[in-house]
Amino acid sequence: MNHSKYLGLALPLILSTITTPLLGAVDTAVVGQLDDSSYIAGVAVGTIIFNTMYWLFGFLRVSTSGFAAQAHGTKNEEDVLRSLSRPLLLALSISACLVALQYPIKEHFLPLLTSDPVVQSLATNYFTIRIWGVPFALLNYVIIGWMMGLAMIKKTLFLQMYMNVTNIVLDILFVKVFSWGVAGVAAATLISEVSTFVIGLFIVWKAIPAKHRKIFQIKSIDLSSYKKMMRMNRDLFIRTLCLLIVFNVFTAKGGTFGTEILAANAILIQIHYIMAYMYDGFANASSILTGRAIGSNNKALYRSTIKLSFQWAVISSLSISSVYFVFKDQIHLLFTSLPEVLNVVGTYEAWIIIFPIVSSFGVVLHGIFVGATEASSLRNSMIMALLVFLVSLFLAVPRFNNHGLWLAFILFSTARSLFLILHVPKLSRTLGFHGVRYDGKSKVFNK
Repeated sequence: MNHSKYLGLALPLILSTITTPLLGAVDTAVVGQLDDSSYIAGVAVGTIIFNTMYWLFGFLRVSTSGFAAQAHGTKNEEDVLRSLSRPLLLALSISACLVALQYPIKEHFLPLLTSDPVVQSLATNYFTIRIWGVPFALLNYVIIGWMMGLAMIKKTLFLQMYMNVTNIVLDILFVKVFSWGVAGVAAATLISEVSTFVIGLFIVWKAIPAKHRKIFQIKSIDLSSYKKMMRMNRDLFIRTLCLLIVFNVFTAKGGTFGTEILAANAILIQIHYIMAYMYDGFANASSILTGRAIGSNNKALYRSTIKLSFQWAVISSLSISSVYFVFKDQIHLLFTSLPEVLNVVGTYEAWIIIFPIVSSFGVVLHGIFVGATEASSLRNSMIMALLVFLVSLFLAVPRFNNHGLWLAFILFSTARSLFLILHVPKLSRTLGFHGVRYDGKSKVFNK
């Protein structure tokens, strides 16, 4: 495995994964062109609710990708199908619970994020519409994770590009043409999620040989077979919960500084999401290669994947920070034309320049552990990083206000990277791959 082959896998995945934060970014950008910053704040608060739900159950995509990659490495067709059927059933169960609990989620969560009655009203409208897209969004996680694990890169790229383009077109139509405001933004996202699921299900159905299409057979839903998957999902759930605490505390604390700062932070966080998901493309590439290496017991491929992951974490972080530094003013204008919000964004933009440099290893190396289906290290490193964030928040915010909030976030991102790096040697020893050198002769991905 060399740089060109790694990039051949990573670049399409970057294009694919970056469409995920673009959904929220487009929502923010469209309402940012309206004449009141409350619209941005309302969408920001509504979006954080769905980010909470989707991130909390993001293990559906992550673990599915890891198990599918390992199953593909063993070339066992039944295991490949089980890596799809089991998380699909789990996604259906979770989404049914979330839809059933929509009223208490809305009534108890919204007041924690904002006390402004106008923002609360807008966020409520947004939530009431988008909640019906939750089942389709979670099922999309499983489908996309499975396709990524099997390296169905072109189809994954098409599916996520379709979702994003549909959302953009409908956002503009519903908000700019029909003047539906926040409700139009929510409806656009809902329609894009539902239609993406329909197309994704068709792609998966066509990819499965006819003789294997009875994927929900008894042995596929045997509870004892879920043990390893559920253990990994438990660790990923805890990891994601820590991450959500950081972002929810960040949003809630930023809301105490006023509507303009809440709106500015929302824009900067959307830019941060885009940066983070660019890294996620490299992480997904590393996850696929690691899973294949373990499934086929290819130690050389594993070691080269580790090396390439480190190298591209450095290269990508410097590139992303440089691009944002040069084009930051133009990027901000894509989100809003309100002078008061743009001025506040400019005050805190330096933190986003720093973010890629300190966070790259934590995000890219995440893929190594996912491909190895070893989530305990991800869990432990995130718990430690959360503690760093909370201590920093306690010390810095009273003195530096919103700058202190951003400082705590950057220290969290730094700690996330450092703690995960420390776990890499242990992972290699656990897998029995420690000390193996890459000989450049791996043929696993030549087809």
